[in-house]
Amino acid sequence: MAADRPNLLQYITYSYGRRLPDSMREWVANDLAGEGAIRRHMIRVGIPPLLVLAPFWLLPASLYVHLEMTAPIYIWSLLIAMALNKVWRRHRLAQHGLDPNLVDVIKRQKQAHLHE
Repeated sequence: MAADRPNLLQYITYSYGRRLPDSMREWVANDLAGEGAIRRHMIRVGIPPLLVLAPFWLLPASLYVHLEMTAPIYIWSLLIAMALNKVWRRHRLAQHGLDPNLVDVIKRQKQAHLHE
C-alpha cells in the first residue's frame, strides 16, 4: 500500500502540477474526485498566494493597512480557485489518464434517488 501513495516530495510536486506514476492512479482518482476533493483543492490553491502576500505583513503599517493590501488579493484568488475547481480537477484527471467525468461521481451518488 505504501507504494501506491506518493512520498512528501512527490506529493508537493503533484499538488502543483506534476504527473504521478501510473501505479498511483487509484490514489489520484480518490484525491481528485473522492470525498473532500474540493477542500483539498482549496487548501492547495490557498497556499501559494499566502506565501506571496506574507512579506507585505513585514512592512510597518497598521492592521487595517495590512488587511487592505492583502485581503482583496487573497480572497479574489480563492474565489477564482473555487470557480475553476471542477475545470482544474478534470484537467488533472485527464493528465493522469483517468476519466475527467469522475469529478461528478459523488454528486451523482447523492442524486441517485432523484434519477430512479
